[in-house]
Amino acid sequence: MPSRLYPEDQKRVDQYLASPVHQVERRPFRVWILVAIVIASVVGLGLLSRLLAQLVAV
Repeated sequence: MPSRLYPEDQKRVDQYLASPVHQVERRPFRVWILVAIVIASVVGLGLLSRLLAQLVAV
């Protein structure tokens, strides 16, 4: 995909993105941790709703 910027503007953008501030090392994204958190949240909220239903005696 060709750039829609003028060459001098594209050069400034490339310099900005190549600066050390934007070169932060991050750990790889682990989808299974996210899945585990979502499942734990759903199960926890389900158990909490059952507990509240028993306390109110519905």
